[in-house]
Amino acid sequence: VFAQIESFTIADFNQFSTASLITRSTNDIQQIQMTLMMLLRFALMAPLMAVGGIQKALENAPNLTWIITSAVAGLLIIIVMLFAVAVPRFKKLQQLVDKLNLVTRENLTGLRVVRAFHNEKIEQTKFQRVNNELNGLNLFVNRLMMVLDPVMMLVMNITSIAIVWFGAWLVDAGTLEIGNMMAFLQYAMQVIISFLMISMVFIMVPRAAVSVRRVSEILNTQPSITDPKQPNHLPADGVGKIEFRDVTFSYPGADLPVLSGINFTAEPGQTTAFIGSTGSGKSTLINLIPRFYDVSAGQILLDGVDIRNVTLSELTSRIGYVPQKGVLFSGTVASNIAYGNQKASRKELEKAAQVAQAAEFIDELDDAYDSSIAQGGSNVSGGQRQRLSIARALATRAQIYIFDDSFSALDFKTDAKLRRALAKEMKHKTLLIVAQRINTIMNADKIIVLDEGKIVGQGTHAELMQSCCIYQEIAASQLSDEELTQLAANAAGSSASKKLTARSTRRQKGAAR
Repeated sequence: VFAQIESFTIADFNQFSTASLITRSTNDIQQIQMTLMMLLRFALMAPLMAVGGIQKALENAPNLTWIITSAVAGLLIIIVMLFAVAVPRFKKLQQLVDKLNLVTRENLTGLRVVRAFHNEKIEQTKFQRVNNELNGLNLFVNRLMMVLDPVMMLVMNITSIAIVWFGAWLVDAGTLEIGNMMAFLQYAMQVIISFLMISMVFIMVPRAAVSVRRVSEILNTQPSITDPKQPNHLPADGVGKIEFRDVTFSYPGADLPVLSGINFTAEPGQTTAFIGSTGSGKSTLINLIPRFYDVSAGQILLDGVDIRNVTLSELTSRIGYVPQKGVLFSGTVASNIAYGNQKASRKELEKAAQVAQAAEFIDELDDAYDSSIAQGGSNVSGGQRQRLSIARALATRAQIYIFDDSFSALDFKTDAKLRRALAKEMKHKTLLIVAQRINTIMNADKIIVLDEGKIVGQGTHAELMQSCCIYQEIAASQLSDEELTQLAANAAGSSASKKLTARSTRRQKGAAR
């Protein structure tokens, strides 16, 4: 089950909540295991006891077998009635476990926000409400199932009385020996006990059946992105050239495309940057390269090969990826940096940390590279977490490096140092950078401006300042008046110069007011 979950794409994950996946791979599996253990214990023993008991009962007192038949029939009717009430609630029970896990997980991951807004009472109330609902349903189902015990005892006692009562009449009539009656009584109890064992299994089977369906939903979900049946291979001497050819992408179930008509080439040895307003499709675009999603139309080529025709392992081996949010795993600093390259030497890890501007703070830790990292990297700052994520990508020694707004938590000084180090160490690599700040990408070889899922400008910083209105607006919103004035002077005589000067003048007048 865990291996299947690991093969899911982001689109597949969206079919299930994280809390539900945790419940299905733990609690549901446990329910199935417990039921299988009960089946192994009683599945063979109980039927043999029942068949043997019935056979011996028939040999000793065939005139009294109707008592056993009546007892078993009554018992089965009661069991069926109980299950008819309980089975629908088993599914609800597992859904409530999902919900409780969801509330708990959200509360723990967002604990700082909860405390910052002093909402502990609200979260406690939310948890208590879900917990009470789960406990209430649990109690109801357990009480319902516990009814079987006294019912079984009642059936056994009534059966014993009936056998003695009617058997005494037969003994008195001389048609039954008293020894045969007592033997019949013992065999009848054996039959009832065997059905008691079977009923214990029946108690667990309905809940396990619900768990089986929930686990089967995971196992039967085919990953939307898989390796091709006859894969091609990337060139052994490939350099990491990426080409988008008329790419269009829509999220599953969406009416409108997020990206449309995307065409560009990212050359090795160059830095290709992406900028645009929030929701313009920057992160979506670069997430298509490692195949977190597949394109809806068009092609993405890596060294001339369509990435859909390459195995995922071969594709990702060429890519070093740094997500927007730095993700760390519990372990050590060294194990986190080496996560993408387990064979990396300590020297290589230290080199990656130096380029990522992480070496300084790592050396200040008590155990340096052997220092512990808490779950999610909660014992390091956001900037440190981001730098370790960058070092992890650099340690892979890949051909292509993707930075998805990965410098946002860095101060300007560290950002500048990192960009200089990347330019020096990654001369022959393909760098793709998504950024919100113009200062981060001003020196990029190619800047691609996105707006509403379309490319509205390509070029260097200087070229876009003259030709792209969207880029000019972003620059005007981020750069100081002095920087805008300098840029306007450098672009004197152009229409962009006039626009920037006018915009700078309006901002100065507004500030004066």
